Amino acid sequence: MKIMKRTFCLLAATFLVAACLPEDDAAQDVEAPVRGLKTVLVAESEHSVLRRFPSVLQPSELTTVGFEIGGRLKEIDLKVGQVVKEGEVLAQIDDATLEIQVASAEAAVEQSRVAAENSAANLARQEELLTRGVVTKVAVDNAKTDATASAQAFVQAERALDTAKKSARDTNLLAPFDGIISSVDAQSFATVGVGSAIATLYQAGGFEVSFTVNYDTVNRLAIGKPATLRLADAPDRTLRGVVTELGASADTVSSFPVVITLQDAPSDIKSGMAVEVALEFDIPAELGFTIPISAAVVEGNISGTRSPTEPAPLKLFVYDPTTETVNKREVMIAGIRENSVLVISGLEAGERVASAGVSFLTDGQSVTLLED
Repeated sequence: MKIMKRTFCLLAATFLVAACLPEDDAAQDVEAPVRGLKTVLVAESEHSVLRRFPSVLQPSELTTVGFEIGGRLKEIDLKVGQVVKEGEVLAQIDDATLEIQVASAEAAVEQSRVAAENSAANLARQEELLTRGVVTKVAVDNAKTDATASAQAFVQAERALDTAKKSARDTNLLAPFDGIISSVDAQSFATVGVGSAIATLYQAGGFEVSFTVNYDTVNRLAIGKPATLRLADAPDRTLRGVVTELGASADTVSSFPVVITLQDAPSDIKSGMAVEVALEFDIPAELGFTIPISAAVVEGNISGTRSPTEPAPLKLFVYDPTTETVNKREVMIAGIRENSVLVISGLEAGERVASAGVSFLTDGQSVTLLED
């Protein structure tokens, strides 16, 4: 009991002493920590902005091949992507029926030849009999008509034989050029007609890409403008191309088609590969400063629906060396280039911009510069 009374008295004395101390001694002020700041020096300048458009490689020109005759196909051994040489046999028509047609045409020629010879001999005989007064002139005229008709029939039979022989030679479908099979449009042993599509080919190295742009962009493009293409399957590889077609009318609302043709495409490039097309546009100022995109204070869409050269507002934190604080500042940008934004107004060379952790900064916050 005595021990509890002593403990109570000790606690009460402690509280009384604390109550009598000055307020400044009882609690110490806690200062907010100064955040370290990573910055980028405003120095590098650019004169253009890149716009990127996704697309797919397509052959520049497709050629559909077919037979000039109709008939039953033999087995077809073609595959999409197969490389063929000029003059290589792509498909064949069964020539059994055509051989019968040639034999029939040859027999018809022989029959017409005999008939023409007999008609010519009969005409000669009738003309001789006319001189003797044995036959009338009407008989001679009839013999002359028969001879003329038989001669014409013989000529027609010879032409039919030539056609049959040509058809027999056309049973092989040959590749018109060195190329690659894009599609196989017929099946083995099917019966096809004249001109029916058998396969589609394209020349190796002849590729193009197409995409659509808005009105402002298409007006800044011209035939022959260079472009850079990057393969999605191999981002470290780039290809060169030029603008070869510009749509005069929109496919859809405010969407104008653009076609870019590749130059000197490597042999391992295939149709259907995904690519990213980069087009370069002059920025609407003498120069722009490149600032890492990580420095942007995200408060909305950077690009929005603006054209590639129309300035857009963006906010950054700029370091003030006199007060060792950061201040939020609105600048104008002309778009994005690689992983940087192009600032065309609102910054001066030599200033420093916060490049990391901007979401944790506030306007006027005290900071300490970190080493670059």
